[in-house]
Amino acid sequence: MATDTCCTCATLISSAPTYSLESEKALPPSSPPRVLPCCNRLICAACISSNPRYESYCPFCQVSSELNALPQGGLRDPPAYTSPTSSPRRRSLEKKDPVNTSEDLPPTYTASATTQVPKNHSSQQKDVLHHLRPIETLTTLSILYNVPASILRSHNALFSDSLLPARRTLLIPSSHYTGPSLSAEPVEDPEEVERKARLRRFMVSSKCADYKMAELYLGQAEGDVEKAVARWREDERWEKENPLHKGKGPGTKWRGGGLTGQLR
Repeated sequence: MATDTCCTCATLISSAPTYSLESEKALPPSSPPRVLPCCNRLICAACISSNPRYESYCPFCQVSSELNALPQGGLRDPPAYTSPTSSPRRRSLEKKDPVNTSEDLPPTYTASATTQVPKNHSSQQKDVLHHLRPIETLTTLSILYNVPASILRSHNALFSDSLLPARRTLLIPSSHYTGPSLSAEPVEDPEEVERKARLRRFMVSSKCADYKMAELYLGQAEGDVEKAVARWREDERWEKENPLHKGKGPGTKWRGGGLTGQLR
């Protein structure tokens, strides 16, 4: 008895509480633990006081020693598992139609149910060519073709929006737009075409990414690309030899006397 424990609260019978767990009132001194007749387990008096059902019920064997709603021989075993082929619904379907018994079953997977990629996929279509006008920007083209500006910029290798005026055409990716071109055929003055060509040569030779700056240098050189590039490199050399310094006044900075320094 010294090492026996209560089967519900796992407390030693010798040190079981002598009071009710709910009301904390002292139990009668003649309240011994109950020995279950079905499995010889013990239930202490405190557990019986908190749950009077344990006076006639074994929580392990689920057997009651008195008449109640539970069966005398314990709970019944669960029903045996039956396969779907022998279910009553299946048998009724087989009686009605012994040939077609799969009308309620899901359709089987077949390779023909997969989505076929059409031959004229957008990846095989050509990009749409848009002829640029001087007033157009990446924002207006993005709204016009319903294509994000970042897609247009990366698809045409435009590292800066200021490089767009130097272009004559722009490619609209076929992955985002498959309609016709929304631009008219260009009708430009031959002199304007030659001026833009000189601007492109200057921007490539000098690595100048600012279109307005390129127009300024080329205008001062009267359209001579080599002379404009020489002035650009001379201003760059002067800026390297004369770095920026802080002025004496608050917030003032002194920039070099070069053309690029004066324009910034």
